[in-house]
Amino acid sequence: MTATIIDGKAFAARIRDQVAQHVARLKAEHDLVPGLAVVLVGEDPASQVYVRSKGKQTVEVGMASFEHRLDADTSEGNLLALIDQLNTDPHVHGILVQLPLPAHLDSDLVINRIAPAKDVDGFHISNVGLLGTGQKSMVPCTPLGSLMMLRDHLGSLSGLNAVVVGRSNIVGKPMAQLLLGDSCTVTIAHSRTRDLASVCRGADILVAAVGRPEMIPGDWIKPGATVIDVGINRIERDGKPRLVGDVHFDSAAAVAGAITPVPGGVGPMTIACLLANTLTAACRANDLPEPDGLTA
Repeated sequence: MTATIIDGKAFAARIRDQVAQHVARLKAEHDLVPGLAVVLVGEDPASQVYVRSKGKQTVEVGMASFEHRLDADTSEGNLLALIDQLNTDPHVHGILVQLPLPAHLDSDLVINRIAPAKDVDGFHISNVGLLGTGQKSMVPCTPLGSLMMLRDHLGSLSGLNAVVVGRSNIVGKPMAQLLLGDSCTVTIAHSRTRDLASVCRGADILVAAVGRPEMIPGDWIKPGATVIDVGINRIERDGKPRLVGDVHFDSAAAVAGAITPVPGGVGPMTIACLLANTLTAACRANDLPEPDGLTA
């Protein structure tokens, strides 16, 4: 068996097209321009790349992009004051503080200072609670993108056995909540799971989000299963740097029914869903209908 490759890059392009079309209608019919504010503290190279990409794609879909770059030694008080300002700015509908923050800043305190309605990362404790109880919330972008790809490939997820390997607040836990919401039977596995291989082999849907390069080999995968590989790990192979996922792609692709590649799978969907969340936030803030197919 050769797995179908779930092309996240192409899927993300379709999401961005949907967002751009809806943004154009908001401008034409309501004189409304959704706005995304991104706050970067310090000069982490990976974060700088992400912020540039987010800003570029925000503008490309017709939204307003507001970037705030602060020095690495910025005080917590100054950062919180900026967030307070953005919370009350009517032109800003989504706020994202790029993680990780410098060690002297309390990430939880900072994230929870963002107004929940503008928390397009879906990390605020209020959004976490709303998602956990099945209510309308802002949903974290990576799990949302993963869910969209699963729905697109499989249609109904009802009754399927789903295993999420990884229990982070950013991916593992919200991914499990979303799968529960679509009536999957969900298992969260992690580093202390007994006989992890056996648990994975029972999955119709396997989501790998543990952050260990190529940890899951093909013989852990149920024939025909759908594999969503969230991992992005930098390794060196044959003297060259490479990006690999948490799943050993070649062996898994020989067994699975469908699989996301790394790169080009879940990664592009994350920013696309950030734009979708910003659009959703703008619609909610102005009591307008939300775009179809862009929320959980």
